[in-house]
Amino acid sequence: MLVSVSFSIDTICHVIVSCRVIPKTLMPRELTGETVGEVKAVADMHQRKAEMAKHSDAFIALPGGYGTLEELLEVITWAQLGIHDKPVGLVNVDGYFNSLLSFIDKAVEEGFISPNARHIIVSAPTSKELVKKLEDYVPCHESVASKLSWQIEQQLTYPEEYDISR
Repeated sequence: MLVSVSFSIDTICHVIVSCRVIPKTLMPRELTGETVGEVKAVADMHQRKAEMAKHSDAFIALPGGYGTLEELLEVITWAQLGIHDKPVGLVNVDGYFNSLLSFIDKAVEEGFISPNARHIIVSAPTSKELVKKLEDYVPCHESVASKLSWQIEQQLTYPEEYDISR
């Protein structure tokens, strides 16, 4: 599960997961029991990730399956491209993400991922340790394009022949 978080820093750090963003089609399956905070229904997974990115200070991945990995890799890619500069954290419970981190380290070693981009991912075995690392996070990777460029690009409209969704 990937969650977006906002930080409220007082004398003690509080992590606020103020809104759960979920595609309408997944609501019957994913919303069971009592929910915490607001639940915002969106049209699809892409809109879910965009909403999470817009309203969060960081992303935290908990152990999960394909959906978690897909969302995790997308927000990492967005950071690498310069769409956001928010940290991406892994709660590495019992070493759950060790194999993924080894894979990423191998990709760095082989030159597929830059060493600076490797630091987009922050990992810790407990949520408390992870939150501390996320608070201290400073982006050190080079973006492919500025955040402003991505925002301007999204405002542009293209002729129908460029619509790849058909």
